[in-house]
Formats: sequence, structure tokens, C-alpha cells
Amino acid sequence: MLKGGLVSIEAAMGSLKPMERKVAQYILEHPEEVVSLSVQKLAEYADVSEATIVRLSRSLHCKGFQELKLRIAGDLSQSSLPAESYQEIRTDGSIGELIKSVSHNNIVSIQDTLTVLSPESVEKAITALSGARKIGLFGVGASAVIAEDFKQKLSRINRWCEIGTGFDAQATIAANLLPGDAVFGISYAGQTEDMIRTLEIAKQNGASVITLTRFGSNPVADLADIQLFISTLEKSIRSGAMASRIAQLNVIDILYVGVAGRHYEESVQSLEKTRQAVKAGKRNG
Repeated sequence: MLKGGLVSIEAAMGSLKPMERKVAQYILEHPEEVVSLSVQKLAEYADVSEATIVRLSRSLHCKGFQELKLRIAGDLSQSSLPAESYQEIRTDGSIGELIKSVSHNNIVSIQDTLTVLSPESVEKAITALSGARKIGLFGVGASAVIAEDFKQKLSRINRWCEIGTGFDAQATIAANLLPGDAVFGISYAGQTEDMIRTLEIAKQNGASVITLTRFGSNPVADLADIQLFISTLEKSIRSGAMASRIAQLNVIDILYVGVAGRHYEESVQSLEKTRQAVKAGKRNG
């Protein structure tokens, strides 16, 4: 069953144009009503044009309003916690409640991401990464931690990758990429200026550009040949990029397993070789 319509709207709200945001707000306030409305009726009730509703559907990566309605109906058919249930920093409560709260936030972030993560895009990303001569991994700040994790995983299965966590390193890597190579840009907000510039360099050199950002239109994702999205209910405080980091790491694990599966025998051999190589550095190893 299609789902993720309401999650997609909430995640994309900040990147929508004013009139798109107007109808999106109406949908969030009247989801049960909207699933039975035509484009014409929704346009009348939300006081927008029919074209605005079509543009909103496309902004949410739906083929049209009908698909958006199906996704909203899928959301309504299952019990889901409202966005207000997310709370980053607790000022009261027991340690037990703290444990449950943080864990709940992480679980919700992964669950919501599954509704906006396109299987087709994941398959394309795995294909591009599997066939690349060289992979550039770009991330700044908290996103650099995600890039480091991906580099460690890919290195274990003998995939040639380099990581750039600042403009100079990213630009150097991007400048040496060739057609058939891939660059993977990780940016939660998708607004990092240095990454935008370096992804443009990689794209000019013919490399496949893959991005992992929050759901919605943003400059980093707009440059991509393959867009991967996460959804998280983190608010403006974003204390240490907690739930978004968990959602990003989950996507990285999905890609890693997919790439390893494309080269199964080689991956198994490389994992054993690297396990033996690092074994000597461990006590009683």
C-alpha cells in the first residue's frame, strides 16, 4: 500500500512555495476530507489554482494528485503518532522516560524515512556505486560522520573511495573524477554552499551525482542524478542531529548491503582479508 503522503508534506513544508504551502497546510488540517476530493474541489476549498495542486504533487515526488491521495489514504489507514510526539531535549521526567523518548524519536525517524525513500532511486544508487571506478564521499559537520561510516564500510569490501569533509578536499576529489565514477553528497538541509560547488565540479566531469538529504527541494538534491531522501521530525534545535543521523545511517547500511550483494564473492573475500589484517592489532586477537 502506498503511504507517506502526510510525512512528505510535513518534511517538505519549509521548501514549498507560498501557494503550495497554503494547500499543503489545508491537506494537513483536513486529510480525511482531502482523500475524497477532486483537484477542482480541493483548489476551491484551499483557495488556490488547480495548477498549484499539480505542482505540489510533483514537489512531493508524486506522479500526480491521485498518487498523493493514495499515499494520504495509506497514512490514514494505519495508526501513526502526530508530529508533536517528537521531542528533542527533555527538561523533566525519569531516566527511563528519557531512554524511551530518544529511542522513540530514532524509530519514528527511520519509519518515516521508509515512506519517502524511493526503491527505484535506491536501486539506481546501488548500481552507480557498484560500477564506479572511484567513489567520492562528501559530508560536512555531522554529515561527515555519516560519510566516514560509509567509507569504512566500502573500504572493507574493496571499493575505491575517498572522503572529503571540507571544500579543498571535496574539490580535489571532484576534479579528478571521470565519467563512470560516482560522488555521494550527504547534507541534511541540502544547503551547504561548498558541497554545491564541488558537486557541480563532479557533474561537469561526468561523474554520477548521488545525494542524501532531507525530503523536499533543496540545492544539493536539485544537482543530483539520483536523489535519496530521509524524513525526520527534528525541530530547529536539532541537538546534535540525532534522529536524522540515525535515519541517514540506516540508508547507508541499505546501500552498503546492496553494493556488497552485487559483488558477493569478492565482498566476502575482502571482508575476511580485512578481518585478518586488523586481527593482529587486537589483544588476544
